[in-house]
Amino acid sequence: MKDQSHKRHIAKTITWRIIGTFDTILLSWIISGDATIGLKIGMVEVITKMLLYYFHERAWFKINFSREGVVLESRKRHIVKTFTWRLIGTIDTMIIAWIISGNPLTGLKIGFAEVVTKMILYYFHERAWYKINYGLSDRHKSK
Repeated sequence: MKDQSHKRHIAKTITWRIIGTFDTILLSWIISGDATIGLKIGMVEVITKMLLYYFHERAWFKINFSREGVVLESRKRHIVKTFTWRLIGTIDTMIIAWIISGNPLTGLKIGFAEVVTKMILYYFHERAWYKINYGLSDRHKSK
């Protein structure tokens, strides 16, 4: 399972980054009023967010949520995981948007807008991946 889990986490990283980058570009463009700024922020985030997401995914994989030896996957776990990722992602977005736009207020606006859109998108991404067994040799599901 350990070798396969790396493949799963890389696949999850890539699928989430595609969704997240599109959302960032769109929000950055709308908030800044400049498509170039939106594209620049999105492209820088491809790198930073993939690295941060991979390490976040690895950390959550190592957290043992089990009862009597059976790993529990639940909506509560996905919600907590969503909030921890969003905190990391929002801070990263705010810093990148501030640097690229040159305006700290633009960074804050983009970061706060993403809190809502990304948490919704991330929750559904997690739920979808929960239903996919790619990279898992054995898993017990719970509702």
